[in-house]
Amino acid sequence: MSITTPGAQPPLTAPPAAPAPAGRTTAIRSQAQTVRRLLIKIALLGVVDAIALFAMFVLVLQESWLVLAIAAVVTVTINVIYLRPGWLPAKYLAPGVFFLALFQIFVVVYSGYIAFTNYGDGHNSTKEDAVQSIIANSLKRVPDSPTYRVTVVEQFGTYGFLVTDPEGEVLLGTADQPLDEVPDADEDSTGKAVGVPGWTTLRFGDLLANQSAITELSVPLSDDPNDGALRTPDGSSAYVYLSDLVYDEQAGTFTDSATGTAYRDEGDGAFVNDDGRELTPGWKIDVGFENFARAFTSDDIRGPLLSVTLWTFAFAILSVASTFALGLFLAIVFNAPHMRGKKIYRVIMVLPYAFPGFLSGLVFLGLFNQDFGYFNQVLLGGADIPWLTDPWLAKFSVLFVNLWLGFPYMFLICTGALQSIPEELSEAATVDGARPWAVFRLIKFPLLLVSVAPLLISSFAFNFNNFNIIYMLTGGGPRDVEAGVDAGATDILITLVYKVAFGEGTGRDYGLASAFAILIFLIVATISIISFRQTKALEELN
Repeated sequence: MSITTPGAQPPLTAPPAAPAPAGRTTAIRSQAQTVRRLLIKIALLGVVDAIALFAMFVLVLQESWLVLAIAAVVTVTINVIYLRPGWLPAKYLAPGVFFLALFQIFVVVYSGYIAFTNYGDGHNSTKEDAVQSIIANSLKRVPDSPTYRVTVVEQFGTYGFLVTDPEGEVLLGTADQPLDEVPDADEDSTGKAVGVPGWTTLRFGDLLANQSAITELSVPLSDDPNDGALRTPDGSSAYVYLSDLVYDEQAGTFTDSATGTAYRDEGDGAFVNDDGRELTPGWKIDVGFENFARAFTSDDIRGPLLSVTLWTFAFAILSVASTFALGLFLAIVFNAPHMRGKKIYRVIMVLPYAFPGFLSGLVFLGLFNQDFGYFNQVLLGGADIPWLTDPWLAKFSVLFVNLWLGFPYMFLICTGALQSIPEELSEAATVDGARPWAVFRLIKFPLLLVSVAPLLISSFAFNFNNFNIIYMLTGGGPRDVEAGVDAGATDILITLVYKVAFGEGTGRDYGLASAFAILIFLIVATISIISFRQTKALEELN
């Protein structure tokens, strides 16, 4: 309760502030959102740039100058696109173009390049690396070698020797870098070098944990590989090892000091003596069309390749035909207007499609087992049927499993295609006296093919490269023991490529595998182009 004195003036109060104009408030909010977006953009670009800088640092260590230049150009381009105002289409297109180039174009181009080389087991590096490896693999300890005191150090995953030689000089080297003098090493009370800036000294526990890698490490004494290398049996003392093979850099030959046998570089990516014996490893060279010539002219490769190619076509065609026929039949059955519980049946039909293909392959692998599989022991009363070891039964088993996995997809697309066809067409044909089979054959089926044909083509391409079901169920077997490559009765081209590239039976041959991959690409591309042209003609006809 306030008391006002008569005649007194009322207390002065500040007038209420005028509200800010609506436009100014909107402008402030817009400016705040712009700043917030800019900060988020800078933060994301900072993450991208940090990853790019780390990658470029690794490329510098590996001396991959071309890839380094490409990475730098891409990084600068991305920063310019997203920091520069405008360029809205480029901001949306840049991520897609980048990943397309990285995961599609680069893979195709690199695979094409590998197809023209001898890249594979024993031929996966440069000639200089091959020389170093040959010498390292033939090293033997010098009986009267002096003892070098060693401290094992590590930098970015690379092990090195910090060596104190008998004269007290401190040297540092790795498998790729010969020993070189170190002026600023840390020494203990005995004068042994125990640490060097930039390198981590391994403790006793680290030596035990990496014992195998350390005892196999060979550090060259100099740039001349014939001077030998240091190796350590215990991580504390090292000894000089020399190779029985003496390398002559000018002549490009190896000479066995014990027998006098010379190994020469004949241009095939390996050192070979007069008897044809090669020193391993070799190195990668360009061989032109040699891999393609091997594929089509070598008797032990041409025959298996032809068989695999024919089976690949048969597998793809039969898979598409069988899954489409069963899917269309079930779509017609469950599309009947008076059938009850259609939704439940349709859900049940789709269940195999929801199950991963590689898991289905493993499940059926157990069901088809000849000794204790469900089919032989339960359904067939203990029969001894070699479902997966007989060539023809293995092919039947693969087609059966692929039918189980593929018909739900065809059932779905055929159901949708049938439901999109107007019922008036069928009713008009029925009124004109057409029987149900005639209505389906002359009206529904041609209209259904118009919409389903592109999907059949894509299904053919998918089954042409259906790696999962073949590899998980049969592994491509049973194997053809007379083949020059690891090929089997159920191998398709894509599994053959995988086994040639990564198989253990005949070694890894990435060059030949890449040649096969190019063959697959040409076949699928040709069939797809022809098929899509026929589909276009079918659309114009209807």
